[in-house]
Amino acid sequence: MPADVKSLIQEGAELTDRALEALIPTLDTVPSSIHGAMRHSVFAGGKRLRPVLAMQAAVTIAGSLPRGIERLGAALEMLHTYSLIHDDLPALDNDDLRRGKPTCHVAFGEAIAILAGDALQTRAFEVLSGLDIPSAATVQIIGLVANAIGTVDGMIGGQVLDIESEHLKPTPELVEAIHRAKTGALIRVSVVTGGVYAGATADDVARLDTFGRKAGLAFQIVDDVLDMTVDSAHLGKTAGKDQATEKATWPAVYGIEQSQRDATTLIEEAFAALAPYGSRADGLKSVARYLVERKN
Repeated sequence: MPADVKSLIQEGAELTDRALEALIPTLDTVPSSIHGAMRHSVFAGGKRLRPVLAMQAAVTIAGSLPRGIERLGAALEMLHTYSLIHDDLPALDNDDLRRGKPTCHVAFGEAIAILAGDALQTRAFEVLSGLDIPSAATVQIIGLVANAIGTVDGMIGGQVLDIESEHLKPTPELVEAIHRAKTGALIRVSVVTGGVYAGATADDVARLDTFGRKAGLAFQIVDDVLDMTVDSAHLGKTAGKDQATEKATWPAVYGIEQSQRDATTLIEEAFAALAPYGSRADGLKSVARYLVERKN
């Protein structure tokens, strides 16, 4: 990863971590078990890519990082972590490993893991409701985020399609629908809400939405490829799970080489949507490029 992208992601991650540290109750807050579970998963070494995308989208609109945006980033990361905790449960993907550490239900039991996921989701909306921006922008962000994690083209809907499609022959339409919803929606909304936080107009929102859709799909295609080509130690989660459970993945439909080409094309198309912003979009572009060139 080039040094400038590395420092940009690192700075965004540190800002986000400080906000998360302050916003999630500590272990000495009763009931301590659930706060321990929430913290176990939130601080398990995530890259904080969604908060960083939100921050760089804000820079694209405003020209600099708006004050307090790390709270938006923290809320997005809580929502992402909630989805991972639930995704790993025995009833869903049944995974023992996440980011190289035991998954939440392995460490704390299923009941606490389910409730920790629920608690992170509700805490995220509590944080979003208190953002230090005009109330119209706050309401817009809450609506966008709720839609992105919902059942229609949102994360939960994508998860349902993913579960129901196991052992079916994957079609291009099905794979795209799952990817756009399950992973893509939260990436897209991170970009769009970062822009809204910074005062984006309706035209800005449309451009950021296009960028986020294409970058989000590219991210998931790369994730599919990595699952097939990288071992668990490097991946930080159980490798080969997609093939073992016959998941509907991009490489299952198109093969690995075509998948890599598709990801590259999507990123170029995503960049085209940012043309009006010139160099202000450089940070957002560099993070997106990292998403498709990463090795884990």
